[in-house]
Parts: sequence; C-alpha cells; structure tokens
Amino acid sequence: MARESLFKSIEKVEKVYIDTDILIIGAGNAGCFAGIEAKRINPEVKVTFMEKAHIDRSGCLAGGMDAINTYIKKGRTIEDFVRWSRSQAGGLLREDLTITMAEVLNKPIEEWEEWGMPIKYEEDGEEYKTRGKWDITISGSEMKVILAKKTLEAGCDVLNYVVTTNYLLDGDKVIGAIGFGIRDGKVYIVQAKATIIATGGAAGLYKPYQNDGHDSHHQLWYSPFNVGTGFAMGIRAGAEMTTFEMRWCATRTKDFNGPIDTISVGYKTPMINCKGEEILKTRYAHLGGDAAPRFIRANLPMDEWREGRGPCFVDTTNMTPEQIHDMKVDYLNERPSYVLFLASRAQDLTKDPIEIYGSDPYIVGGHTASGYWVDVKRATTIPGLYACGDVAGGTPNKFVGGCAAEGLLAARAAVEFVAGKVDAGYVNQEQVEQEIDRIFAPGIRQMLVGEGVKPGEMEERLQRLMDEYAGGVHQFFRMNREGLQYALRHLKILKEQVKYLVANDLHELMEAHGVIDRIDVAEVLVHHLMYREETRWPGWQTRADFPEKNDEKFDCFVNSRKNTDTGEVEMFTRPYEQIIPGDRLKL
Repeated sequence: MARESLFKSIEKVEKVYIDTDILIIGAGNAGCFAGIEAKRINPEVKVTFMEKAHIDRSGCLAGGMDAINTYIKKGRTIEDFVRWSRSQAGGLLREDLTITMAEVLNKPIEEWEEWGMPIKYEEDGEEYKTRGKWDITISGSEMKVILAKKTLEAGCDVLNYVVTTNYLLDGDKVIGAIGFGIRDGKVYIVQAKATIIATGGAAGLYKPYQNDGHDSHHQLWYSPFNVGTGFAMGIRAGAEMTTFEMRWCATRTKDFNGPIDTISVGYKTPMINCKGEEILKTRYAHLGGDAAPRFIRANLPMDEWREGRGPCFVDTTNMTPEQIHDMKVDYLNERPSYVLFLASRAQDLTKDPIEIYGSDPYIVGGHTASGYWVDVKRATTIPGLYACGDVAGGTPNKFVGGCAAEGLLAARAAVEFVAGKVDAGYVNQEQVEQEIDRIFAPGIRQMLVGEGVKPGEMEERLQRLMDEYAGGVHQFFRMNREGLQYALRHLKILKEQVKYLVANDLHELMEAHGVIDRIDVAEVLVHHLMYREETRWPGWQTRADFPEKNDEKFDCFVNSRKNTDTGEVEMFTRPYEQIIPGDRLKL
C-alpha cells in the first residue's frame, strides 16, 4: 500500500471489529498450548490469536530447540523440582506457582511427541535420553511448525502480522486489545471476554557487546522480536509486576551469542579460563562447583575477565570428532546459523576451544522470575487478563516445558472465566480513537514534518544508556544508585522524545512501537534494580554499592505498579511463602 494512503489521513484507516470469547496475544509456545487447551475443554469457545509474525515460525521456538530443559523424569518428584528450581534462583521463587506448573509439566512435552516431534531415547528404548538433571534431548527444528498445525487444527482463529499495541479497558477490566496490521495497515479492535497475554519477554533493552553500530543489530541470544510489548501494555494499564531486577544474563559463545549448554551440559565440556583452570571447580567450589546456580554461571566469564583471567572458553579439545559432529547436528536443531559461523572460521575444535562471554541482559520470565504478578490460575491483578510463559512472573526455570504448561493453566482459568458471560464489556470508542492516533502518530509526523527521530536511532540511545548506567555487559553487569538515577533521568528524556519518532512505512511503524515499549519496560526495570539494595544474584543483579545479600530486608519479592493517574512507578514488597520444607538454597 502506498505511503500516502497509509498516513495521509487517519480517518481513512479501516477498522476491523472482532468479537471473541478468548483472545490470546502471542502465538508462540505458551500461547499455542493455551489455545489448544481452551478448544479441548470447550470446542464451542471462540479463540482468537493476535500474532505479530506468522504462527508457523513465531516466538522463541522459531528456529527449534535441541533439548527440553524441564521434565520430571521417573524417580523424581514435584518436591524435588521445586527444591532444584528454588536453589537455582537463589532461594527466591513463588512456590505455589512452581508446584501448580510442575503438576502439568510433562503433559505438553509428551503431547508434542505424539504430534510428531522427535524425542531421543536411551539405548534401552524405555526412557527419554537425559542431557542434564532435568533435561531431555530432542530433534526440535520443526517443533513450532508442528505446534502451529495443531493450533489451527483445534479450530483457533489467527490474525497473523498484527501488532498489538494496547489493551482495551472497561473501567478496571481488560476486555480485549487493539493493534494494526503490518501488511494491510488496518486497525484491529478485538473484544474478548477473557484475554491471555503470551507475547514473550524483552530483548534489546541493552546494547549487545558485539554491536558497533548496526552490523550486529540483532545478534542477540533471546528472540530480537520479543520487545517487551506484553510487559509494556500491562505496565501502562496499571498491572502489578514482579522481580524485574532478576534479569537473565547468560554465558554465551563469544561473537555469536550462541547457547553453550548444548556443549557444556550435553557433552560435559568444562568452562576454563586463560590459565586452563576449570572455573567452576576451582573458583566456585564453595557454591557447588558444577551444580552452582545459573546466575553464577552467567557471572563466571565476566569475573574472570575483570580479575585478569580472561578470555574464557568451553574446552572442546577433549571431544572426539564424532562428538563434535553430533554437537553440530544438535545446533542445527536450535541455532543452525552457528554451525555456519564455525565453518566460516575453519575452527578445529579439537585444538581450538570455543570462546565464551556474557550476553546483554534480558527480562524473561521463562528463565527468571520477572513478569506479571499472577495467582495460581495465572490471573493477573487486572480482571479478565491472564499471563503465561515468558511474561508471567514468579516461576523461574520454566523454559520450554514450563511455558507450555502455564499455557494450559491460563487456558483452563480463562475458559472457566468466560463461562456464562454474555458479552465482554463496553468498548469505549474514545479510547479506540485515542489509541489509533497514538498508533499512527509516527507515520503522520513523517508525512507532515518530513523529519524526526528514526526508531533505530532511539533504540541505539536506549541501549547505550541502559548498558552504561544500568548494569550492561560492557560494565560487567555492575551498577550503583547514582548510575541508576542517571538512567532514570535520561529515560524520562527519551520518553519525552517519543513525540519526535517518525516512520516511513508499516514495518518502521512496528519498530517505532517496539522502541516505545522497550522504554516503558526499561523504566520499570531500573526502578526495580534501584529498589533492591543488595546483591542477591551476582551477574543478573550486581549492586557495586551493596555487594552483599541482605536477607533481613530483601528476602521477599520486589514488586511495582504504575499509577495510571500520576504516571509514577510505585515500588513495594510481598513476602516469601515457603511450602516445600528445607534450606531454600540447597537442592
């Protein structure tokens, strides 16, 4: 569609009104399982998806996976799982949420296998092949395609290439959402009796270490298209959020940000420093060595570099040629471009180990406890809105299986919620028109003014600000109060500069709203990082001015809520509730 016809007059924008029972925003792993489960419970329920990409290859599973990191194997219990996950999270998680998730954890994985996803078995053919304590190995290059097919077969309707921008509200209730089509420029107003947010977490808040300009613009570990929209919409609507300060920073292959568990866990190759020392065994033996919490592993290469023992590596020199071949096949099921990267360097891994480094930080509730504050039914603090997967907080170490399980739980609650409801509520047309103005403002500005700030330029400013003052990878994940205050002041300036954003076309308009959403998430994140005056998860959350843990004050959840009247972010805490007995830091 011609640029003039898109942006010359917003009065001419075509509006598409859709009524549904359950709206699912995001057709990734968690969202698809939610849709399938809702239709399984009640085939008469109308389920509609709003998906920014295309359901066949959207979400974090677009390129596949080589393992499922959470599966309760024979001989293990839910209590065992909670103790493990609790210890890996430094003793801080929602035990009630972890238990309810674990109760259905295995179901979606076993169904995936029934639908055609290959899961590897041990030689006896009886049990799934083990990769780690809670991991099983798969050949998952097509896992998302399989899941998408089952979602469509279940009878769900999918709006592909539609960017969701905000919730529809009737008073304090969510009654659907509004967005625009990337391909057709139409505005979609979807009214729903219940809404499930399943959009994924937030990448691109921080500058990646290998990004000089835009040559490595999307050279991230996490999906670069997960820009935090699900969080941002909830923040703007006044939803309660939790534990954003538990960021996910991971040890990754240097210069390519590829996962290393495929090598270190799958083939038991140790992480070593430039002295040849096995770092976990020699430097972190007091924290469990190879069983040390995940945040220790993330901080590991950064501390080694800071203390003069970098660079660091995954030591592949003892792998056999057959193992290296198998490892590359594993990568083809998760990060296929990494195999090309290795080939381009002609690297002999039996002589030259793989270098590792820290990633830029992400906000992702499938790995940490960041996200919406929810109850055991995955209901958020806003009536009519449920959260699952990477946007649902309180339950770290969900990974693929746990996010899928949460999709089941959210769907069950949503189906129950809509039962007997005649309609969703009242759609405020003034709210719709205001949102349409907001959606197309960068395009109208481009048409009328002809110049302004491009989304990529604002994104670069945001990423540099967060990297330098809010504990980015270039600062070895370290931060202090003064730096965080500086970040907040300049985030406020960025928010004011949003009125200068311009977009030439619909794709650039999508990018403009992506950076707006990232700024809203970054603001809340910095408030969380500043409020927790301790270092509970070195690497994920390292306060240089408060280097020790403070259980007396911060053995609790740090939560936030944006006051929708004043625009201020209000910080508060919620207590820890222990259900499974034992030392929370031990397995």
